[in-house]
Parts: sequence; structure tokens; C-alpha cells
Amino acid sequence: MSARGLIVGAARSGSGKTSVAVGLMRALQRRGLVVAGAKSGPDYIDPGFHAAATARPGVNLDSWAMDPPLLETLLARQVNGADILIAESAMGLFDGVRGDDGRTGSAADLARRFGLPVLLVLDVSGQSQTAAAIAHGFASFDPAVRIGGVVLNQVASERHETQARAAIEERSIPVVGAIRRNPDMAMPERHLGLVQAREHQALEAFIERLADVMEQSIDLEAVIACAGPIAASDIGAPALPPPGQRIAIADDAAFSFVYPHLARQWRSAGAEFVPFSPLADETPDLSCDVCWLPGGYPELHAGQLAAAAGFKTGLAAFARNRPVHGECGGYMVLGAALEDADGVMHEMAGLLGHVTSFAKRKINLGYRRAHLIADCPVATAGAELRGHEFHYSRVIETGNDEPLAELFDAAGNALGASGGRRGLVTGAFFHAIAGH
Repeated sequence: MSARGLIVGAARSGSGKTSVAVGLMRALQRRGLVVAGAKSGPDYIDPGFHAAATARPGVNLDSWAMDPPLLETLLARQVNGADILIAESAMGLFDGVRGDDGRTGSAADLARRFGLPVLLVLDVSGQSQTAAAIAHGFASFDPAVRIGGVVLNQVASERHETQARAAIEERSIPVVGAIRRNPDMAMPERHLGLVQAREHQALEAFIERLADVMEQSIDLEAVIACAGPIAASDIGAPALPPPGQRIAIADDAAFSFVYPHLARQWRSAGAEFVPFSPLADETPDLSCDVCWLPGGYPELHAGQLAAAAGFKTGLAAFARNRPVHGECGGYMVLGAALEDADGVMHEMAGLLGHVTSFAKRKINLGYRRAHLIADCPVATAGAELRGHEFHYSRVIETGNDEPLAELFDAAGNALGASGGRRGLVTGAFFHAIAGH
């Protein structure tokens, strides 16, 4: 059969989208379906849970950062060989930035462009019939976005379910399930969102419990019937070229934020990843062409990184004649020092001169356009990139390095110079998603 798909959406973050999406993925897989997962927006963490639940790679589909040909290419590749796609919305279904039609970054953009119906997860705690007003608002807000069904979440009792369900169904909106309050479904969180799937204790057992809840609470046949056909062609649109043939990539609990679409496209282009662990005091392989330090959580491991003398010496040796690039957390580690949450300063690699602090934290969140001032492993000077920033750490000493890029927000407002470059070493808080 041709792949079908739907979007798991909600009115806001914290409604239970991820638990429902991951549980549904595994529950549908139990029924013999080949399930693919996707996440709208620039989230690194949820695709890891999707991959664990489906045994297939996750993917981000970001209508602001990715142009339509790239979106279509990624969707076509994601559903190749699959029976059903479960795409999880970021934030609320219609939340994004103001911009060109279809380029807001919201999951609603994907619903319109690809005709994907929405399975609306409503947290009904503290309300009953009022849930119908919310469901009705979603159903009528945009005629091009179809609400295929509603899942009630955080239901307190049978009476609570009956009241909410009846009010919604009176508006001709089907309710396909109701999930009782269940603390076992809670997913652990920290300052950048959910704890990563790779760090989740007993992950497989947790996903199995979520699937059990979905089987008990949701009409899975109704969910399958809700899904719509997917029409997308693999037209080969690229996101970003690989930074080298052999890529030494930091990979451990401190460095793990790599967009699945980039890793997949780089490998498809013939690039090879050679992982190493800075936390284990490993060094980048000197046979590689480039070293990539992804984002992650170096602020939680600053002491261990400071003590990794072999890693820092090996990184400096690599950087003498080959490019090294750091994104966000990787950029922090390339600097002179990192101040942890307790105010303790830790010596970092010192290949760039800035100092960052997680003690004096300030949230920095949003889409970014970057104009590169100089060549780096991401792209060449003059290139325009689209991406994202999300970090609490901030630069408290700028150092004397030349900037890497000029940044603009999603509306085109100038944010000033960003990042640093010294010799073959470059880095910035900016996460690149695609070329512009």
C-alpha cells in the first residue's frame, strides 16, 4: 500500500503530544505496520524517541528553514517503504513565525502542503465541555487543515470523559480515544527539553508501556482510518553539502545534536562519520578531513571535559592543518573556558578566545538566517543559511577572534555578528538546517 500519514498536534506544548505520538508509533508497529516518524520544527530530541519506537531513522520537517523541494524530498524518503507516517507537531499546531504563506515553521504548514489530517491531543485537565470549544476552534480555524479526530488526555474519570466526549462529538468532531491521568507516561525533562532517548533509563520498557496505554485508550483502527494518502516525490533536493569525505564527529552525552536529515544526506553523498568521545578523552581521527563538534550538553559535563587533556591536545593537533567546526555546545567547548551552573570556571579547548557561562544564563531561542563572512565546514563565504538557536548559556567574554557570520531573525531583523573564527577553527551558537 502507498504510505498514509497524519499529524499529532495540540493546542500548546505540554499537552502530551510526544507520549501519544511515540506510543502510537509502537502500538501501530505491533499491528504489523511499518511506521515512520517525523517532527515539525527544529527539535533534536523527539526524533530520537521516534527512531527508538519505530526502528527507523527520525527526521525533522521544518517549513521555515527548508524550502518546499527539500521538504518534499525528505518526506518522500522518510515514507519510502513505510505504511504510515506519524508526524509530531512542535508547540501548538498553528505556532510558528509570521512569514510567507507555507513558510511559518508550523505543523499546520505541513498539513496544508501534504494534505495530512490532524489527530488533535487535548489536555482536558481542569475542563470538560470547554474542550469542545477548543476542538471546534481548531476544526474551523483553517479550512485547509482538517482535524481527523481528537484524543482526550489527562482524563480524570469516566464522567469527565463522557462530558468532554459528548460535547465534542455534538460538533461532528470524532473522539478516537481518552487517556486517563497516568504519571507513568511522564517523560523526564531538563533545560533544553526532554532528556534524550539515548540517556533514558529502560527506554524500551518505557516505550512498551506507552504503547500499552495507547492500545487500551485509543481506537487504533480509527487512527489508521484518519490518516491520509501522502503524495511526495524524492526530487533529490539537498540541504547542505557534507563538510568532508571523512568526518570526525564528537558523539557522547555532551555532543549529540545532529539533525537526522543532514546525517542521512551526507552519508548518501558518500561521506563517512568517524565518531569519538571527548568525555572518554578520545581524539579526532587524524585521517579525517574535518572535525565536527555538535551541540549537546557540555555545561553538564564541564569538569570532565576540562580534565580530558588527551582530547584537547588531539583537537589542537587536528586543527593545525584541518578544519574544526563547533555548533552551540561544540562552540562553547572550542572557547577558552566554560562556567558551570555553580559558578565554577572550567578550562576548555582554547582554540577560540570566548568564555561562556551557564551560571549567568539567559534563554536565546528562535529561527536565524546566517550570512557567512568566511569559509567554514558548513558552507563558503557569502552563503546564506537558515537555522536555529536554542541555548541558555551565553558569552561573557568575547575574546579577539573574527566573527563567523552576520545573523538575522526570522523577520529579517539584524542581530549582529555571531560566532568566531581563528585559522581553521570556526564555531557559533547557530545550528544550520539548510541552505537558503
